[in-house]
Amino acid sequence: MAPYLSIVIPVYNEASIVASAAAELTQGLDARGWDYEIIFAENGSRDATPRILQEMCEQNPRLRWFHSERPNYGVALKAGIQQARGTYVFCDEIDLCDLSFYDAALPLLEKGGVDMVVGSKAAKGASDERPLVRRLATRVHNGLLRVVLDFQGTDTHGLKAFRREALLPVVAQCVVDMDVFASEFVIRAWRQGLRVVEIPIKLHEKRQPSIHLFKRVPNVLKNVGKLVYVIRIRGT
Repeated sequence: MAPYLSIVIPVYNEASIVASAAAELTQGLDARGWDYEIIFAENGSRDATPRILQEMCEQNPRLRWFHSERPNYGVALKAGIQQARGTYVFCDEIDLCDLSFYDAALPLLEKGGVDMVVGSKAAKGASDERPLVRRLATRVHNGLLRVVLDFQGTDTHGLKAFRREALLPVVAQCVVDMDVFASEFVIRAWRQGLRVVEIPIKLHEKRQPSIHLFKRVPNVLKNVGKLVYVIRIRGT
């Protein structure tokens, strides 16, 4: 039978923390008595991450994983969402796994009136402990999205929860990959009139980013440009 919750977590070269983070997350979910599955969307790892994931999934039937050969956060996240079976889907990050977001987001979805909950690092009341340059990068990125695509929120990347039935058609429409897939997903939900709400989060990462910020910039700009063309010019 399908679980109540599906948690999708992209992983790339996370051998140092994947086992401990997964154990902490499963303990918290078990303590709450929720019926869940966790899908690890492993993409392009060159360390021991695949071996560790295989061992974890053999020991816990609530866990499963799949491998993509090329490192690509967006492709992995999209595939994981499409494999999810739960009524509600949570998109998490292996260096976050913040159960306070689950506690706040799930009741909003369950009581109706909300299709997607976005955990915002930039909303009023949020606490973002990342270095200043990364906090500024988030604001520049989301400011760009507001200018070129009329985005109405404060954040697109990171923690999200949504009703699977309502958002699967939106996922299928997304055309960009890498980090900007997460932005496109949220923006399309806003633009299509789905009920999207933001809640502030307290962001404390368990490790430094696996990909340097400035190495991500060219792909981000390319995919934002592609997204502007598809939405603004082609109207799709």
